[in-house]
Amino acid sequence: MRLTKLQQLQQGGPAKVSATGTATLCDEFIGYLRGECHLADNSVQAYRRDLRRFCDWVGSQRLEQLTVQSLSGYVGYLHNAQLAPASISRNVVAVRTFFKFLQLEGRVTENPAELLAAQKMWQRMPRVLTHRQVDAFLHAPRKTDSFWQRDRAMLEVLYASGCRATETCLLRLPDVSLAERQIRCEGKGGKQRIVPIGTRAVEAIQVYLQELRDVLVARTPHPTETLFLSRSGRPLERIQLWRLVKRYAKRAGVSADVSPHSLRHSFATHLLAGGADLRQVQEMLGHASIQTTQIYTHVEHSRLKKVHQKFHPRG
Repeated sequence: MRLTKLQQLQQGGPAKVSATGTATLCDEFIGYLRGECHLADNSVQAYRRDLRRFCDWVGSQRLEQLTVQSLSGYVGYLHNAQLAPASISRNVVAVRTFFKFLQLEGRVTENPAELLAAQKMWQRMPRVLTHRQVDAFLHAPRKTDSFWQRDRAMLEVLYASGCRATETCLLRLPDVSLAERQIRCEGKGGKQRIVPIGTRAVEAIQVYLQELRDVLVARTPHPTETLFLSRSGRPLERIQLWRLVKRYAKRAGVSADVSPHSLRHSFATHLLAGGADLRQVQEMLGHASIQTTQIYTHVEHSRLKKVHQKFHPRG
């Protein structure tokens, strides 16, 4: 299929892509990402959303007629839609990758998106909770709640390990070692890492396993080894975890923009504030590059000020 298209390209140029064919090409591209690039489902869905927006903007224009100037108009369109800088950057990357695919498939001869300037953005400060807010948050599940044992254990694990929401939902019983106080997470790209957890997280998991999990398992004919289960006994889904975090954040009186990632940010920031090494925090977070971890170093200036006052002769 691909060889035929390249031959057509060499013989007479690419076939013109109609406006109605743009959506079809986007679907083919999504299939390419899933089947050949083996991207994670969340990444594929992000590309799908971004390309749907791009297809709406393209309208009746032909893809092979788009230039870097017209694509710059798309960036302006994203600005007018008041997208965050990070979202604009992600959309630009999606368009670039899409045009690379079209060029590979022989649908376009040139890739004008290669010259599309990346969105230069300020580094956004992560949303970090104070120690007092974290404490109120983790105690938000009450014994009057139907699944308080699961919810408290889930929140404790999020904060104790710094795991992402998806990583927490994918935890299985064999991944949890209460005796050694550690869990095994599977991060992006299938990379696994071992992360220690504290006493409170261990105790919360023990209560959940002793009092609730078997009750939930009995509700499904297909038992699973997944640690955190829904009311029906099936694995807890990422969107369910997100909703629970929002619910307990509201109850604890924490800001409405709190998400599961806020506990991950707080985990990293509090470790660095306590004197943890940046490389160790990088390993626990599962970051491929230490530059990603460095965003947390600027949020804790108080410790550096204390060090300066203590050791500098003019402190």
